[in-house]
Amino acid sequence: MALRLWASSAANALKISGTGARAAAPALSISRYFSTVLDGLKYTSSHEWVKDEGGMTTVGITDHAQGHLGEVVFVELPEPGTNVTQGGSFGNVESVKATSDVNSPISGEVVEVNSKLSETPGLINSSPYEDGWMIKVKPSSPAEVDGLLDAAKYTKHCEEEDAH
Repeated sequence: MALRLWASSAANALKISGTGARAAAPALSISRYFSTVLDGLKYTSSHEWVKDEGGMTTVGITDHAQGHLGEVVFVELPEPGTNVTQGGSFGNVESVKATSDVNSPISGEVVEVNSKLSETPGLINSSPYEDGWMIKVKPSSPAEVDGLLDAAKYTKHCEEEDAH
């Protein structure tokens, strides 16, 4: 079941401005958007997700992250066989807005990369939890997954982060 994440409270999601004699009509702006957070995945405070598949983990960036990045135009990923360290950068995502490092939620060996992302980086935007996955890692310390955020804690983290 997917939880819907309010980046801010409903009362603050829509802002009406433009009052007074000079304003012909109020301007409507949406300050935040909805993000999908999936139960059953683990998350980092830097907005990566992990799916534990019993001896193998799949890693990507969250819907929240891709929403803030905007349209993804390029993805740089490591080669299979590369060792990654929990919290260390393993690649980057370039969008029309910025280039951002992607950090590994766990330590281990990269056994597969999503080669589709080199041709279609926008999969991260359209399907961050399915077609837009980034790497598969054989964890060297499977217990690291247990220390990550569950869906409820990640949702709370995003709400607090966006409130600032």
